[in-house]
Amino acid sequence: MRLSKRVLLYALVAVLAAAGIAFFEIRFNPTSLIYFTLGWVVGVSILLWVGNRLITKAFNRLLPWAVYGNVRFFIHLLSGIGYSLVVINATYAALKYTLTIDPPTRGQLIVMNVYGAAIFIPVFSLYFSLHFLRSWRKSEIESEKFQKESMRAQLESLKGHLDPHFLFNSLNILSSLIDKDRERSKTFLQKFAEVYRLMLRSKSEDLITLREEMDFIESYSFLLQTRFGESIVFSTNVPASLYASMLPPLTIQMLVENAIKHNVITEKKPLQIAITGDTEWITVSNTLNERGPDTESKRGSGLENIRMRYRHFTSKVLKIEKSATDFSVTIPLLEINTA
Repeated sequence: MRLSKRVLLYALVAVLAAAGIAFFEIRFNPTSLIYFTLGWVVGVSILLWVGNRLITKAFNRLLPWAVYGNVRFFIHLLSGIGYSLVVINATYAALKYTLTIDPPTRGQLIVMNVYGAAIFIPVFSLYFSLHFLRSWRKSEIESEKFQKESMRAQLESLKGHLDPHFLFNSLNILSSLIDKDRERSKTFLQKFAEVYRLMLRSKSEDLITLREEMDFIESYSFLLQTRFGESIVFSTNVPASLYASMLPPLTIQMLVENAIKHNVITEKKPLQIAITGDTEWITVSNTLNERGPDTESKRGSGLENIRMRYRHFTSKVLKIEKSATDFSVTIPLLEINTA
């Protein structure tokens, strides 16, 4: 049985016990209203504690502090106060109708709201303040951890891109193009410079727009197609309406790079890489012709790198699909709330 179900069960037992004691005392000792009050206070306290825990869990899922800080604060506070007042009035009316013959009067309800607000709302405010401070501290710790992980990932990515093999291959291609096709060599050099310029500029950013990432991919794919020729085929189908969305820098590039690293590329079996966009997601898929048995573990380390960077911004997770002929990774696009 889950913890939340246990809490609800204990709360229900406690409320029923308190109500039973109050009913017994009022039935056989009508002048002893202290038990009525005691039962009501115990029941309301438990319902407020359980209810506010469930409200907190719901908001943690729907409105994370890291993304909806200010909005979450006010909505959570007002929801907690509103829930407290509803519980106070509902439980009082229920006990009044159940244990007495007189319905609650308007004056009694006013007094009950005043006393209830005076007793329970300060307690809820204290609970909310403690939860807010704890969540804020947790968010600070996670932010520091993310910055360290992000810096490490960026350094690894930068080191990988500056790998001598990639650099030497690109320079060799450029050297051969200069003698064969001067115009194409100029274009290659421009794209080569653009790749490194965009990479160095984005390495200090936590998020970039999809447009910036796709500009990078356009230059990067040109270099790869110049190197591999018809052995690699790129296709993109990303609506322009998605270009303002955000994602961690070099995410799509890392997925393309993984596809190249972990698959055999030949003229007979060309590597086909497709980048498609749909509402809030981007999918990078490729044909599968794996190099060897250790491919899975190497690819997994790259995907874990992407997962770590996404965890700071969203609860959405990567979608990974693999068949005998294809492999695809779907990543979420981010809409950052600045309120």
